[in-house]
Amino acid sequence: MRMLLCAFVCAANAGMAITEAEFQKLHRELQPDPHAVWRSIPWKTSVLEAQAIAAREGKPIFIWAMDGHPLGCT
Repeated sequence: MRMLLCAFVCAANAGMAITEAEFQKLHRELQPDPHAVWRSIPWKTSVLEAQAIAAREGKPIFIWAMDGHPLGCT
């Protein structure tokens, strides 16, 4: 899939347009799997809420933190 995306980006940078059908195909292929396992995890956006639930259930907390631009362009 990365090669397909790269081909479209390179074509776009070269001034070549893609058709609506090509765009729709690429858009469908880049969508995340709706049945991916990580979607079943009850993610929390509040550390305090997660801490209270973890303490109550005796489970650990997994924290994903990053610094910089959300697209990785730092």
